[in-house]
Amino acid sequence: MRIQKDKTCAVVVDMQERLFPHIHDNIDLEAKMVTLLRGLRELNVPTLITQQYTKGLGPTIPAVTETLNDFTHIEKMSFSCWGEPHFHEALENLGRDHVILMGIETHVCVLQTALDLLANNYTPVVIADAVSSRSQSDRELALARMRQAGAIVTSVESILFELCVVAGTPTFKAISKLVK
Repeated sequence: MRIQKDKTCAVVVDMQERLFPHIHDNIDLEAKMVTLLRGLRELNVPTLITQQYTKGLGPTIPAVTETLNDFTHIEKMSFSCWGEPHFHEALENLGRDHVILMGIETHVCVLQTALDLLANNYTPVVIADAVSSRSQSDRELALARMRQAGAIVTSVESILFELCVVAGTPTFKAISKLVK
């Protein structure tokens, strides 16, 4: 199944300041996420942002907020983004059935969101190098479970070129610069 940009949106799951320093390979995660978000912006793919209990975990990290500039986060208390009615309302309003997932933690909020998206007839596209957990083993187990449940698991570079479709365009050139 090809992933098409006009049928795709993205969700940044809980990339928050107080949890982020404890995440495995957080520097690499941040760099991959910025590349992905810049590429999605170049492709005009709409992006939603969630924050889990902002009072306790703080706001979204600066690298994400600076890349996206202007956004309003969706506050949530449930681990799954789907458990927040404002989230699925926002998702339904976008009218897209493929949902790119990135963020933390892979084995909790990203996993539960992917499973709920599958149960509600969406196709989660989990970006393996743009998700992480405090432990690498939790991340790997969650990726395997999501794949087994029917989620698509791919990488930043792969999804950006798949959404781009063809070479030789200004969008292709911009994305090529981002992934180098």
